[in-house]
Amino acid sequence: MGRLGGKAVRRWGAAVIASTAALSVAVPTATAQATARTAAAGPSGIQAKSAYLLDNGPNKQLWAKGADTKRQMASITKMMTAVVVLDTRGVNLDKKVTVRQAYLDYIERSGGSAADLKKGDKLTVRQLLYGMLLPSGCDAAMALADTFGTGNTTAKRTASFISKMNKKADALGMSRTHYDSFDGISDHNANYTTARDLAKLAHHALGNATFRTVVKSKDTEQKAPAANGRTRTYYWSSTNKLLGSYNGAIGIKTGTGSQAGKCIVFAAKRGGRTVIGVVLNDAKRYPDATKMLDWAYHTRTQVTWRKLPAGTPQD
Repeated sequence: MGRLGGKAVRRWGAAVIASTAALSVAVPTATAQATARTAAAGPSGIQAKSAYLLDNGPNKQLWAKGADTKRQMASITKMMTAVVVLDTRGVNLDKKVTVRQAYLDYIERSGGSAADLKKGDKLTVRQLLYGMLLPSGCDAAMALADTFGTGNTTAKRTASFISKMNKKADALGMSRTHYDSFDGISDHNANYTTARDLAKLAHHALGNATFRTVVKSKDTEQKAPAANGRTRTYYWSSTNKLLGSYNGAIGIKTGTGSQAGKCIVFAAKRGGRTVIGVVLNDAKRYPDATKMLDWAYHTRTQVTWRKLPAGTPQD
């Protein structure tokens, strides 16, 4: 447990084709032909309603399933929230943001996952990115939207921020994506995307060093000035179980919702090659993500899943 002036602070974690030669001509064997057909078909047994694999370096599709079907994305939304913040011209990641009661009221009202922010604490933009992307804090997402939106009320500022999210989606060629939320809690079911569009977003986001640093973190400890003048320590763990479990995993973001199902945008790096994957509405998102990465890397990985600390949101 963390402590503030002797008082306990809740700990959050916040989830080859072979050939044979004959008569100087390369003639594929039956085994090689079968292997080629299997490779063309992609990884087997993927239960996701939609899925996508991208070779990040050349920005090339490796495999897709229902990649252009519009689907709810839940907290995967927060990837775009982070991108809009980080792509803001002249963004100051060390700018301090005061936690407002409105952010806490929103969590109470919506039932969203929280970074457990405390009213009056002053966290930097960088710290809020950790609080949003690791434990999937909707309070941290609202703080960022309120800070980077425009208008004279929180409602107007967060609405303008969502407009920025949609403009960024258009700029990135995410033609089948629409946001009506800064965190994935959609009141009008107009918060949707596709597996292909999310791969585009991930490809763009991984070009930012701060984003890469945050999403590859299994956990973090962040100190912030508290409302009473002392220092509060926040402990956050990533909801992404691939981190620390799958060799080479470097992110990215989970999401879970009643309509969205279980989702994850993931990435791994091996031998200098980065592969991005997306699964939407998949009850077996982690085993399927592993199958997809293994297929992309032509390997087979035995995984012992990292246990999330008690209190980590199940996103």
